[in-house]
Amino acid sequence: MKVLHTFISVSQIAFIVLTLAYLYQIFYMYIGFRYRKMNKASKKAPAKFLNYAVFISARNEEGVIGELIQSLKEQTYPGSKFKIFVLADNCTDRTAEVSRRAGAVVYERFDQHQVGKGYALNYLYHHVIRDYGEMAFDGYFVFDADNILDKNFIYEMNRTFSQGGYDCLTSYRNSKNFGTNWITAGYSIWFLREARYVNFPRHLLGNSCMISGTGFLVSRELLAENRGWPYHLLTEDIEFSVNCAIHDKKIGYVDDAILYDEQPETFAQSWNQRLRWSKGFFQIDWHYIPSLIHGIFTAKRNKTSCYDVLMTVAPCSILTIFLLLYNIFLFGYMQDLTIYYRVLLWHTATRSLITALAVYYFEFLFIGICTVATEWKRIRATSFRKICYIWLFPIFEATYLPITMVALFKKVEWKPIAHYSTEQLAARR
Repeated sequence: MKVLHTFISVSQIAFIVLTLAYLYQIFYMYIGFRYRKMNKASKKAPAKFLNYAVFISARNEEGVIGELIQSLKEQTYPGSKFKIFVLADNCTDRTAEVSRRAGAVVYERFDQHQVGKGYALNYLYHHVIRDYGEMAFDGYFVFDADNILDKNFIYEMNRTFSQGGYDCLTSYRNSKNFGTNWITAGYSIWFLREARYVNFPRHLLGNSCMISGTGFLVSRELLAENRGWPYHLLTEDIEFSVNCAIHDKKIGYVDDAILYDEQPETFAQSWNQRLRWSKGFFQIDWHYIPSLIHGIFTAKRNKTSCYDVLMTVAPCSILTIFLLLYNIFLFGYMQDLTIYYRVLLWHTATRSLITALAVYYFEFLFIGICTVATEWKRIRATSFRKICYIWLFPIFEATYLPITMVALFKKVEWKPIAHYSTEQLAARR
């Protein structure tokens, strides 16, 4: 009977602790829903048109990089105010040739030891500084080769950046292929939720946001202070965001700067990508959790941001896995109990597990419904697919549990993901 009480206590304590720790995100959702048009009502004209460098790190992306460069050329922002740089990183195809023909300045890198986007960005930054000087650009955009930009993307980013107050800006991350299948929709809903219900409220409340892989702008001063891009963990974007929070650097968010990103279509591709992300989060936890905890009490501007980032990178999935293993342990322990207590413990553990799974499912279903409902007009998919994939979104998120378990023990390296042009994506549906 003592074991039964212990089981109930551990489960209840874990649930209460997690609920209290993440309760503030309910407030974020309220802010994101209630004040979604606040920034539109307070728009100001750009203080001035600044000069920007556009960085694109590409590895064997000849099929899509031309579309990104074309979308950059079609920007409403003056073309004389930004320059496009492509790093063909360990390419074995025509990425460099296609980029040059499209009008980009191309550098090529061949390094099989320092592999990853972080090394590529650092290489590109230092070569641009060498060839154009430290003062040539006021800021640096970073995109992935499979991105496509809304025509007002740079204009909207400059509108906020030129007014000052931010070391970095991130954008609204939409998807090119939401409607392909439940996997692409799962990614898309998560990134849309991240933009609308996480970064947007952070921005309105004056907290620092977090960048997410692509579609961000970094100030000249911050890159100069960092001496380039010294972030080389498997999730270099999260590492950058964590460093900004710890060192009181401010990341803002621009809701009207819309970027369309391509999501992996197969579960195998998704598994590899999210395995890298999960391993990268463990690396972040190992290197930065003490500094984030310290920042909660000592940071000048980013105390609440340090807490927010800590909750984002905290290994809560490990706690979930621990509770599952705890259940299994109790089932094994039942062999030493009488039949009565064995049945009682089995009933309690099973009910607890079912309740946890139900709460998990309906929590993410609620997130999916809210996200798709508020972003309905921005999502490129049929109404039928939007509604259907909402119900599969919790299942997509649940697949993180086995991925996390594998990431705990497996050595993970970066693996390329095939990307397709807009026409190819349409043909594959």
